Amino acid sequence: RVLRRFIILLAAATFAMFSFWAVMRSYTNSPSGDFEVRQGDIFIGEGKYDDAIERFDAALIASPDHRGALMGRGIAFLQTKRYVEGEAEFTYLIDFLHRTLQADDRTGTGVLAAAYTNRGILYDRTGQYEKALADYIEALKVDAELLEGPGIFDKVVYGTPKPATVRKRAIYLKKQLAL
Repeated sequence: RVLRRFIILLAAATFAMFSFWAVMRSYTNSPSGDFEVRQGDIFIGEGKYDDAIERFDAALIASPDHRGALMGRGIAFLQTKRYVEGEAEFTYLIDFLHRTLQADDRTGTGVLAAAYTNRGILYDRTGQYEKALADYIEALKVDAELLEGPGIFDKVVYGTPKPATVRKRAIYLKKQLAL
């Protein structure tokens, strides 16, 4: 019985220490501003856009030009219909990525495609359809594979059999502008 109790306690202690180590490692090894960006993302998911902008601002103080913070601010501005600020944020992010993006940076490529897409959505919502189409086309040029829309898992979970995609919206806009 003593040996059994010792083994159980040792296993529990090992699990607890491994969990503590994993959490601490994720915080100590993440770049400056990542924690604040994660907080901002949570606020965006909850619809608390002003709180999200505050967290993204904190991330930008910790790490100027943080891609996630710039994208998050742009999305928060878009969702709160602050279109001028949103356009400026997405445009800055796009210009920044064009200057600094390395060829093998897949994450950066995805952020660039998403920035073009989000700016296209902004233009779409404000009736600037030619600009929206141009941004959708640029997004597809940057990373068409990323923008194909949700996979089968997402379609089943969220119940959207034919979700909208950047490609579908670009085709629709092109047809409508041709009229």
